[in-house]
This record gives sequence, structure tokens and C-alpha cells, in this order.
Amino acid sequence: MFTPIALSELLRFAHHSSAVTQACSCVPKSFAGWEGMPVSLKESQLREVGSLIAGEEEDLTLDEHHPAGTSYWSAEAPIAPHFFPYNRCRIWECVLCSRVFLRYSEAGAYHFEQRIRSLDPVLIVDVAFNGIGRA
Repeated sequence: MFTPIALSELLRFAHHSSAVTQACSCVPKSFAGWEGMPVSLKESQLREVGSLIAGEEEDLTLDEHHPAGTSYWSAEAPIAPHFFPYNRCRIWECVLCSRVFLRYSEAGAYHFEQRIRSLDPVLIVDVAFNGIGRA
């Protein structure tokens, strides 16, 4: 179990990942926005290297951060670690190419789905959750 990483560490992972240019089977698509984990991406190809989870799941907000009118699915949506779904994410690295991804489990009414998103340093924002509705 990992303790939550600092924003500076998240940015370090993101900059490292964005510099990787080699082709790899871990990116059958860009994962610029949230995607369901493809079956072609084997669990053994990824290793957990960190976490953004800073509390018990029931204590974490479900509010999202979209100041520019983006949505959960938008490739341009900010990566705001204190907001949903980032506050439920673990950080995973491809063991073959060192790209880094955010992952979490989406709990639906009748199923769980693993979701994955590339870690883009340009989209990371340092915004505190103030507990007053949607930011």
C-alpha cells in the first residue's frame, strides 16, 4: 500500500512519461481521456508505483473539477488530484517502456470496470477541494 504522493512527484512521473516516444503495446490508443482498461493490456505489463488516494473511500469527494466546461470523458479534462476520480487513483508504470498511467475501479450498479488514463503533465492542476459543491 502506498502513501499518497506529493504533487511534485506526480509531475515528475508525468514529465517522465510524456518523454517516452517508443512504440509499445501498452498504448493501443492514446488514453488521453478516461477509457475502460483494454483486454489487450495485460496486468503483468503494469506495476503500481504510487497512489493519489489520501483517505478512506467513503471520505473522498465525488465532485469533479471542470472549470473550462470539460467533462469526465474529455481528453482536455484537468487532472485534479483532490477531486473525483483522481482521488481514487493509483499510479501504474509500464514495465516495458516506462509510460505512466492513472487507474481506478469504477463501481457501477452491477459491475466494476477498471479505467485508465495517460498522465499528461500539462493537465495536472493543484486545486484544493473546499467541500462546497462542484468546483
